[in-house]
Amino acid sequence: MTTPVALTIAGSDSSGGAGIQADLKTFAALGVYGASVITALTAQNTKVVSGIHQVPAEFVTAQIDAVFSDLVVGAVKIGMVAQPATIDAISAGLSRWSPKHVVLDPVMVATSGDRLLAAEAVEALRTKLIPRASLITPNLPEAAALLDEAVASSEAAIKSQGQRLVAMGCQAVLIKGGHGQDAESIDYLFDGKHTIPLAAPRVVTKNTHGTGCSLSSAIAAGLAKGDSLGTAVRNAKTWISAAISAADRFSVGQGHGPIHHFHKFY
Repeated sequence: MTTPVALTIAGSDSSGGAGIQADLKTFAALGVYGASVITALTAQNTKVVSGIHQVPAEFVTAQIDAVFSDLVVGAVKIGMVAQPATIDAISAGLSRWSPKHVVLDPVMVATSGDRLLAAEAVEALRTKLIPRASLITPNLPEAAALLDEAVASSEAAIKSQGQRLVAMGCQAVLIKGGHGQDAESIDYLFDGKHTIPLAAPRVVTKNTHGTGCSLSSAIAAGLAKGDSLGTAVRNAKTWISAAISAADRFSVGQGHGPIHHFHKFY
C-alpha cells in the first residue's frame, strides 16, 4: 500500500494555529503523511505577528531537494513565501521536481492584520508561482491585491476577478468568501471554463486563525490521495466548515484562536 504524501512549503507559526503547524495537523487529520519546507519563522500568537525571520533561499532549496529526492510527494501546498529570493528558490525547485499537484495559497496578510508578504514580492508571486499552480486559493482581499483592484463586493465582480486570475496561468482558482458578510460563506471555483459556487453556513466565531492555511492543505491532502480537483475542493470545504464549527471547543489565546483540526477525534 502506498502512503499518500503531501509537502507544505510555508512559514512557521509559533502559536501553532496557522502556517506549517496548521498544514501538518490538516494532513494528519485527513490521513496523509506530511513533510515540510520552512520558508520563514514567525514570532506570533493569536493577537499579533511580532517578528519574522527569513530562512535563507539556499536553505529553502536544500529542504526542497532533501524531501523530493527521497519521498514520493503526491501534492505540494505553498503558503507564506515572504520574499522574492524565496519565490525564486521555490519556482526552481518545482521546475526540477515537477510535482503533479501544486496548491498555492497566496498568503499576504495574517488574520491579525499583519503583512506577511513583502510588497516587492507580489509581482514575483504573480509571474513565477501562479503559472506553476494547479490551484490558487486567495480570499477576497488577496484576489483583489493580486489584481491591484478593490475587493469584490458582488458575485459578478468575484467571477470577473476569478477569470482574470486564471488568465495569469494557473489551472484553477478558488476565491474564498469567508470575508463576506452574508449568512452563507460562498467560495467560487473557476477552472477557466466553469464557475462552481460552493456554499456553507457562515459560522460566527472569532476562532478562525489558520483557516486559509488549513483549507489549502486539506485540498492538497485530497489531491495527494488521488481525488479529482473538484472532489478535493468539496471535501476540504466540508472538513474546514466542521473544523470552524468546532473551534469554540478550544480556549486558546486571547485573540483569534485556532480552528479544531482534529474535531473528528476529540
